[in-house]
Amino acid sequence: MALVVFLRGVNVGGHRTFRPSILAREMSKYDVVNVGAAGTFVVRKPEPRKKFRAALLRKLPFEAEVVLCEGRDVISLETENPFGAEPSRPDIVRFVSILSKAGRVRPSIPIELPPDGEWFLRVVAVKNRFVFGVYRRHMKTISYLGQIDKLFGVPATTRNWNTIIAVVRILKVRDKKEC
Repeated sequence: MALVVFLRGVNVGGHRTFRPSILAREMSKYDVVNVGAAGTFVVRKPEPRKKFRAALLRKLPFEAEVVLCEGRDVISLETENPFGAEPSRPDIVRFVSILSKAGRVRPSIPIELPPDGEWFLRVVAVKNRFVFGVYRRHMKTISYLGQIDKLFGVPATTRNWNTIIAVVRILKVRDKKEC
């Protein structure tokens, strides 16, 4: 089964920048597909996970936290409708934070940040290592996204729901070819 790679904190604010498309080409042996600029990849031939991870870390031009997920786990996110009745509006962004490992802390859901006044970030669901939420498009939001690590007690990396759907499409195309 394919793997999905999420790199944490790359190509953000001019720090730890690199060209994901070039990395994907350099790792063609593993049939790596780049998704966007934030360090998200679908790995269609991961071989042993440990070997792939080591090869990836050697190719990165800096140290990075790497979160690996089974493709089937990411595919299952699409069918579960984790956002329920949460609005889909131009000023509201749906996101998924992927925990580096199972969270040590399981806070009560839903969570709104800040806890008082108008919210900028709302966590609406948690499934295994996936934290689902929405945030308002506002400069203050980035500081609240950074608090997800503290809430769950482990490092997390966040992607827009649209990125997750793009990953699912790539994974499904591969599954159809294998049938």
